[in-house]
Amino acid sequence: MQNHAALILVDVQPDFMPGGALACHEGDAIVPGIDRLLRRRLFKQTVATQDWHPRGHISFASMHAGTAPFQQIPLYGHPQTLWPDHCVQDTPGAALHPAIDWSPVDLILRKGSDPQVDSYSGFRENHGPDGSRPSTGLAGWLRERGVEEIYVAGLARDVCVLWTVQDAQSAGFRAHVLWDLTRPVTPETDAATRATLVAAGIGMVESAELLAARS
Repeated sequence: MQNHAALILVDVQPDFMPGGALACHEGDAIVPGIDRLLRRRLFKQTVATQDWHPRGHISFASMHAGTAPFQQIPLYGHPQTLWPDHCVQDTPGAALHPAIDWSPVDLILRKGSDPQVDSYSGFRENHGPDGSRPSTGLAGWLRERGVEEIYVAGLARDVCVLWTVQDAQSAGFRAHVLWDLTRPVTPETDAATRATLVAAGIGMVESAELLAARS
């Protein structure tokens, strides 16, 4: 077990898998590796985030007349991508993926439940009407448990994973992405995502390296 490290699994839900409402490219490919990593119980704490939108969420393109999914609009002074309706509370697509044994997870953090504010990161919501990005409380929860280092996997690499690992670093944690256990909405964003991580000094690690180091 990594005595001061936490694993954050971001939005590993059917709606982000092929055939889902907001499918990520090859999103289902990460499921076996995440299940294997969880079973090894390598981390001091493990957190799963869960996108959990009410019907009629402000980020849904269906709520904005004349718009289409993936179009951007200004919202509260910041660009907002409009998404297909996805991860609606209490629907099968919003569940944590059933092919994974989630029993090692210490905390399930639901996000995106405010109908007026989108939420990508596990640490902070997106900008709201007052211009702030409210905390989810995750950083404090991790610090209270002695966590100093974060490894992030899940979906989507270019959106919620990226925002989560950036906010982890901003909150003072050493931050890494488990690159092979993430997938993007579209692979065309991978070069920009890599460049962003490198520029920020955020590590990109393969899960095999982690497993080998702890075998």
